[in-house]
This record gives sequence, structure tokens and C-alpha cells, in this order.
Amino acid sequence: MRSLLFALLLAGFMPAAAAGAERTADLDLVFAVDASGSVDDGEFRLQLEGIAAALRDRAVLAAIAAGRRGRIAVNLLVWAEPKVPKDESGWLMIASPADAEAAARLIAAFPRRQNGGTGIGDGIAWSLRSIGASGIAAPRHVVDVSGDGAETTPRDYVVTIEQARSMALALGATINGLAIQNEEPHLARWYRDHVEAGDGSFVMSVADYTDFARAMRRKLLREIRPDPRLSRR
Repeated sequence: MRSLLFALLLAGFMPAAAAGAERTADLDLVFAVDASGSVDDGEFRLQLEGIAAALRDRAVLAAIAAGRRGRIAVNLLVWAEPKVPKDESGWLMIASPADAEAAARLIAAFPRRQNGGTGIGDGIAWSLRSIGASGIAAPRHVVDVSGDGAETTPRDYVVTIEQARSMALALGATINGLAIQNEEPHLARWYRDHVEAGDGSFVMSVADYTDFARAMRRKLLREIRPDPRLSRR
């Protein structure tokens, strides 16, 4: 039964080139944001505002412009309780400062409707499906997971984090993590062991949500142009 469901999940990931080669980007990037019960409304808003600030950053805009196509595609996906449909912004193409500003405003104001358990695996599986359905051809596919806790032990059958990582590896996608260690001081280690996957993957960590924006800027630079030196700027 598990292997059958895994096959069905993989079948939902159609290569973007087959779906619509007329839409191209240097990177398909999903911001997979934690809205589980351990994240209060202020902390949720700090995550979204941190992503928005990173998209407005001059170095980030320069990195996007320096790509072969000069544009990336991003999608905000908010996850929490497993087996619950996730909330998404929809795919946003960023090819100019005006595009980045529009995306930043939408993300910063995105409403919170998710809560409950920490279903990281389910959130990643939804992220991978959203990439497959994007209709955007890109050479790299990245799921950028941020959160402040390890996966909740499943009470029922759900897509676990181990299965989600296997899906990403089978599909040639990368999972990067930003571990917020305000409640679990060793969360970055757990993210490295259980979340990180794929070519060039990495995990960053912050002590609390107040450092999120700074870390997201460094993380986004490294994801747009995968050179570890960029994350030190």
C-alpha cells in the first residue's frame, strides 16, 4: 500500500518542460513555511516578512538578473497539519524589481489559515506536486523549508519526511532547510539528518525568529546562484 501511494505521488510530478516549455526560468523555488501550532501569529508573520525583505534585496535582485534567463519562479506554500490541503500563493515569475516588489507584497500579506501538527513530509510532498504542476521549465527545482520543530509523529498514514525526501531525490529536486531553534536547540541537526536532500542541499539555522530575515537573504542568494560563498555576504 505504501509503495503504491508513493508511486501515485511521483506520478503527480510532471516535468515542467513537458507541461509548458514556453514559460522558462532559471529556478523553480517553493517557500514552504511552517504554520503549525508551535508558531504563533507574530512568528508566522516574521517568516513571511523575512521572505518579502529577501526578495526586495539588491543583491538578490542582481543574482536573479545574472542568471541565464534572468528570472526565477517562486511559490509560497504554507503547511502545518498533515492530510489538510495547503495554502499557496500560486507561481510568481520574478524578472524585474517590479516583479519582486509585487511578489513581496503578496507574500508579506498572505493570510494564515493553517494550524495543528508539524507535517513537514506532507508539506514537502505538496511542494513537489506544485513544482510538477507549475508549467514552468527550469533546470533546478528547490523546496525551501522553514520551521521551528521536528515532524510530529504521525497518528495516521501520511507522507512522512523520509518518504518526502525519497520523492525529492527520485525527481531530481533539492530540499534546503532553515531551522528556527527557539524551541528545539538541536533542530538544525535534525533538519540535516531528516530534511536536507538533493544536489547542493544545505541547512541554515537561526536562534529565533528575529534573525529570520537576515538568514533568508543569505539562503536565497545561495539558492539562486548555488555558490556557498554567496551566503556569507
